[in-house]
Amino acid sequence: MPTQSELSAFLAKEFPQTPCTVEAVGDKGATIRHPVGAAELRPGGTVSGPVMMAVADVALYVAILGEIGIVPLAVTTSLSINFLRKPSGDRDIIGVCKLMKVGKSLAVGEVSLYSEGLDDPVAHVVGTYSIPKDRMLAKA
Repeated sequence: MPTQSELSAFLAKEFPQTPCTVEAVGDKGATIRHPVGAAELRPGGTVSGPVMMAVADVALYVAILGEIGIVPLAVTTSLSINFLRKPSGDRDIIGVCKLMKVGKSLAVGEVSLYSEGLDDPVAHVVGTYSIPKDRMLAKA
């Protein structure tokens, strides 16, 4: 399966618009870091919801690719988020994903989002990805 550095290189090449970095991957999980910029804050100094959803989506994607290999055409089919508390606008957002099931055609995982250094999650996300039927043709 791909290493952390291989997945980081893949993200940098295929998704240059994301500032997310891969902190860890493996054992049916992944940890992602997203540095929060001023443009990603909403009134009140909190991180916007779309930013948090993007971090969760990247965490799911990386965790899944860590299990099935680099299959770029694995895609999100659903993503549900519960915002739990106000994230700090001056701390990175950390996404910790744990996959619940990786099947032949679907993968399901959950992501806890944190403001860096704080113990309580700021959001809880559950997502499902569709895995291409022919993984070998879909691999990079």
